[in-house]
This record gives sequence, C-alpha cells and structure tokens, in this order.
Amino acid sequence: MPLGDRQGAWLALRHTPGVGERLLQRLMAAFPDPTAIPRQSPEALHAAAGVPRPTAEAIRAGRVDDSFAATRDWLHAPHHHLLCRTESPYPAALAELPDPPALLHLSGDPAAVDAGPAFALVGSRSATRNGRETARAFARDLAAAGFTIVSGLARGIDGAAHRGALDAGGRTLAVLGCGPDRVYPAEHAELATEVAASGAILSEYPVGAPPRRNHFPQRNRIVSGLSLGVLVVEAGLRSGALTTARWAGSQGREVMAVPGSIHSPQSRGPHSLIRQGAKLVETLADIAEELPRGRTVPSETAGDDAAVAALPAEHARVASCVDHGPTAPDLVVARSGLTPDRVSAILLELEIQGVVAAEPGGFYIRLPADGAQGS
Repeated sequence: MPLGDRQGAWLALRHTPGVGERLLQRLMAAFPDPTAIPRQSPEALHAAAGVPRPTAEAIRAGRVDDSFAATRDWLHAPHHHLLCRTESPYPAALAELPDPPALLHLSGDPAAVDAGPAFALVGSRSATRNGRETARAFARDLAAAGFTIVSGLARGIDGAAHRGALDAGGRTLAVLGCGPDRVYPAEHAELATEVAASGAILSEYPVGAPPRRNHFPQRNRIVSGLSLGVLVVEAGLRSGALTTARWAGSQGREVMAVPGSIHSPQSRGPHSLIRQGAKLVETLADIAEELPRGRTVPSETAGDDAAVAALPAEHARVASCVDHGPTAPDLVVARSGLTPDRVSAILLELEIQGVVAAEPGGFYIRLPADGAQGS
C-alpha cells in the first residue's frame, strides 16, 4: 500500500548509509516526527541520538542505499505494508518488548497480528513424521480454539504448524529470516501464499535480503515476542528452536515442550528445556493450564446465564452442557451434539477464558460467573 509521510521518512532513514537498527531506535526515541530529522544539524543529531557526523550528513543529504527503491516499490503492491514501531498499526505484543523491531514489512492483513491471542510452535527442520503430525495436530486444535499460530515457515515443524492452522481455517503468522519478497525454503512458496491469505508474513529485513545464518536468531525473538507462549516439538540441542525458547523466557512468555523417545536425537532439545523448567505438554489441557485466562463476564454481579449468553453460539452451547460439578467431556459431546474434536477445542478456549476449569481425571466444571472456584 502507498506509504504515508511518516512511514516513508522512517523507511528512508533505515536505508540511509550508516543507520542500522540500533541507531534507528535511538532516532525514534529522540524525534517523534521523522520528517523533521533531516532538518537537524549534525551537532543536534549527535547530541540527541549519538549520530556520527558522516551519517548525519548522509541523513541531511537524503542519501539512501540501493535497496530503498526496491523496498518502496514492493510496498506499493497490494497487501504489502510497512509497520513502524512509533506508528499505528503495530503489533501490541511486540510493542511491550524492550527491543522490538523498528520496522516490519508485512504481506497479508495487518489486523491479523492483533486479531486474537497468539501461540508459537517451533522445532526441528529435520523433524520425524510423528513430530510433524504432532505439531500439525496441536496447531490445528489451537487455531480452532481461536489462537493465531506463529512460526517461521521453515521445513519440518514450522511448516507443519502453519499447515495445521490452515487445516482449521484459522489465522497464522510466518516470520522470515530474509527479505519479505523471498520465500525460504523455496519449496514453501505455495504455503507462504496460503499463510498470507489467512494471516500475514512478516520480516524486519529489507527487500532482497538473503536468508543469512545470523538473521534467524534475531527472527526468533519476533516469533516468541508475538506469542503468549512457545511450544517446542522435536529439536536437537543445537536447534534454533531452543533460541526461540530462550527468547520466550527472557520476554516473560511461557515455554513448553513435547517430550519424546529417549533414543531420539530430536528429543534432546525438548527434554533439556523440560529439565530447565519448561512445561511438559502432552495435551491441549497442559497448554491451557499455563496461559493467562481472559474474562468474558461483564461484571462481578452478572449471573451464569448472562455470562453464557454473551458467548458465541457454539461456545454457549458447550458451556451450558458443563455442570458446576465434574462433567465428563463425553457427556458434553452427547449433550451438545458437536463432534469430539470441536468440543475439545471449545473447552480449551472456555478454560482459557475462565468459563470452565479442568479437573483431575479429565473432567470439567463450569465456574461461577465471577470466574472464582469454590474452596
């Protein structure tokens, strides 16, 4: 889409020789209006943001690198957008981080990044068939429960995670370690098109940037930063998925891992994370236990019926089928007339919202309207 004046000014600054990510962040902190920056003296730029004199002179002269024109042209195509940290829209989850990317190139729908709670699934590029199936199933069920699935479009677990979200007709976000005009690996070109149609593809790198090795650890901080938590499904001890998990821990996100065979090298990463305190995940309920619960009740005095009535139709039907005493999922299926998979997905979302709670033995109870369990 066409750039606004402020977006265009930030983009030009990012493509000015000598202006890297850290300097751009300092300029953003010092100057609310980017269009005023080229009018500043070299002394003022140095005092405000530590800009070296040669770089300040390049800014004042409006010099840009060779990739500026290509990036600007890419942004003029339909469904291509530039998100700036100081401008709206920008992902709310990233904005709260101490080191959010200054600029994000987005292909798809900008609203998808804040359309609902997001959860990341990552893992080995050389995943086993079982690992890919596990990731796809978790992603499908989480997407059916209303989560946006975040991953990195890589081979193996990443691709399976995106595919699982698409299976459920849900949203998915792919974060690239290359320019927004490239697909890596190339075999995921069709998948990338589907991801952009159902959500968005994001990159902090300019048009034409190749998939360099050092890009991926930085890319991973965006994967985790967009998400409430990260689930690692198969990873060796040197896998980049563990970098994503470390970013998640430092960002205050939940870290979870699926265990595997003690004989498989792909289990060593998840097992290492579990030994360090990551949540061991076998079922969707394990994930729900660790995620913050939302509120669907409009007030402390609202009754149960009002709370249920405020839910979407299928969610209200499932909630009304759960008693205030322990209720078996099979009974909820029988009462609601929905499929077991659909009931399982809705129960997960209702649990996260604080409408129902999981009990020992696989049972569920409906919580009081104020979301508090009795003693």
